[in-house]
Amino acid sequence: MGKKKPGSFLDRFAGDKIVLMILILLILFSLVTIFSSTSLLASVQHTDRISILKEQGIVVLLGLGLVVLCYSIKSVKLLRTLSKYGFAVSFVLLFLMAIRRPIIPFITPKEVNHAWRILVIGGFQLHVFEIVKVAMVMYLSWAVDAYRFDGFTLSKRLAKRPHLQFLDTDLGQRIFYIYLPILITTILILTGSVSSALFIGMILFATILIGGISIKDVVYPGIVAVALLLAAVGIYKATGWKALNRLGTAASRLTSSDQDLVDILTDPDINHNSKTYTDAFDNLRQSYSARLAIRQGGIFGKGPGESTQRDIVPVMYSDYMYSFILEEYGLVGGIFIIILFSSLLARGAMIAGWLDDYFAKTAVAGLVVLTVGQAFMHMAINLDLVPRTGQTLPLISHGNSSFLAFSIVFGIMLSLSREAKKNHADRLAAEAEKNGETLTEDNE
Repeated sequence: MGKKKPGSFLDRFAGDKIVLMILILLILFSLVTIFSSTSLLASVQHTDRISILKEQGIVVLLGLGLVVLCYSIKSVKLLRTLSKYGFAVSFVLLFLMAIRRPIIPFITPKEVNHAWRILVIGGFQLHVFEIVKVAMVMYLSWAVDAYRFDGFTLSKRLAKRPHLQFLDTDLGQRIFYIYLPILITTILILTGSVSSALFIGMILFATILIGGISIKDVVYPGIVAVALLLAAVGIYKATGWKALNRLGTAASRLTSSDQDLVDILTDPDINHNSKTYTDAFDNLRQSYSARLAIRQGGIFGKGPGESTQRDIVPVMYSDYMYSFILEEYGLVGGIFIIILFSSLLARGAMIAGWLDDYFAKTAVAGLVVLTVGQAFMHMAINLDLVPRTGQTLPLISHGNSSFLAFSIVFGIMLSLSREAKKNHADRLAAEAEKNGETLTEDNE
């Protein structure tokens, strides 16, 4: 017999092919939409859209490199070990950002749009929240797995001390390894963005629920978190503490309407150079133009490159990317994006169901909830269904940190899907053997 010819890349690819195809389609759609939506960004940066597309191409290559790197990790045990340090990484990044002054050479916190969310590391701007939410989902996947199988060691050593015996109880371990990391992370994020703190906090709570922490065990920590948030609001209103000024921004967004913004802009006594006036103008312009883009798109859209609102909305290429898609590609394009993320949700649930390892199961489910949850949050904001806040459309919106973070997400999912497919094939083989059948490649 002659040598078997090597198969194509897809034949040799051991991960989930549907997740891979969703990744490729999102990246291709991103390149097209970023090229078309960044005319205003090009004007601000004194460059052109071709240059921005080239930069995005470099980011895509880096992202694909991260996908390959994560996919190359074949050991679930190694992923579990790395995830153990997710909270430590998150805390260091958030702390360096929260202190608002450089204490380490080559790492500088940066304020953008009156908020602290960026660390400049050797010239590269790292959006801290994008990395933290992925790292914390992985950390909590490790933590709930270790809690389920009594795998904590540090708390047991600390519990040998007379006043720390509480840490050797179930409640003590949940507080030490799960609740406190979530609380600390959320509070540190709160200093930079209230909406991000609420969104990431909900994702983290969803992850531990997926991991098997019962709802009754989450109720009391949830009440504590709400109480602390209300206390922070009270402290801000009483003292005007600058570290909590994002609470004031969030409150104004929740309580103000478009008419309130119009009243500010038409007030004859207001200074047109004041922050109140410029914020009201930007919020009204973005909201109205985003809705206008959706209406003008219709069913089939204006066509690629025909958007008019991209020259009006300053962040059309990031926070309002879905509005841009609806303007240029219409309802058809919008439904296509919904189908992609819905398919990811369905496929992720299937992959999680195939996995036997508890850590891997929780990690896949948590990462899928993070990705799809952020996508639908972005869409809801663009459709004016929820209060306005900045959330990018994963792997499509312009944003280097976001793209790289979600590249890691897809790389991990593809890596764990390899194990899931193997488990699924073994189950089919065992079932076929039990039924006295022979499993062929066609059956599989």
